[in-house]
Amino acid sequence: MSSKNYTFKTALVTGGAGGIGKALSAQLIRDGKKVIIAGRTESNLQKTAQEIGAAAYYVLDTGDISSIPAFVQKLIAAHPDLDCLVNNAGVQRPLDVNTMDASEFGSKADQEIDINIRGPMHLALHLLPHLKQQSAPLIVNISSVLGFVPFSVINPVYCGTKAWTHFWTMDLRAQLQATNVSVVEIAPPTVATDLHRERADPDDNKTGKNAEALSVGDFVEEVLGKWRAGEEMIAAGMANRIVERWEEGMGAVFREKTG
Repeated sequence: MSSKNYTFKTALVTGGAGGIGKALSAQLIRDGKKVIIAGRTESNLQKTAQEIGAAAYYVLDTGDISSIPAFVQKLIAAHPDLDCLVNNAGVQRPLDVNTMDASEFGSKADQEIDINIRGPMHLALHLLPHLKQQSAPLIVNISSVLGFVPFSVINPVYCGTKAWTHFWTMDLRAQLQATNVSVVEIAPPTVATDLHRERADPDDNKTGKNAEALSVGDFVEEVLGKWRAGEEMIAAGMANRIVERWEEGMGAVFREKTG
């Protein structure tokens, strides 16, 4: 029997055309959910929507904050049954202060911050009034193990954005605890997607090269099992031990301070 966090009917999944977003969307559909995917490249969205049976797709650059209010209005007008937001879209840039000038570093960092932080926040804020009118609404934020321990030093801004996602999710959940909106966080470990496409070795997150990497299928299987069981802070693979240690320490302090 599914928990209240898995009784939603219709989900918007950003970054749903590939990687974790596509795999999560496909599993949600197999579980009987209606799924709408969004992303930046229409050809990929169209192909994925046909492949997995998504109900609809929308071209959306989550880093273009000014476009979000109109997008949300269009979305809920077409899909008034929407009751779940999965903030999955994200980018990871290799950035090095020793080899990049301020202009290049700053430009790439600003884009990463817009996509990873400002986009998910604005989507949640603009969808909240609608979500609160649903019977079992849910916001799911995809953070990362790197938001708990920033050991990937080539990705300093990414690590910071995912730490922000973790803290934002904790406080968002606390602020919404008296409402009907549930908030779930998923913290992936290294997963064999194309997230590392801008690195010197874009395949260094693949299972054949990284002993701690999870295949996309194994990741989704573990995550969905915990999601269906009602967990609010979901990790997978090697991220489990890191998140557990964080929860025992700083998480306990947070719970003590917030009641």
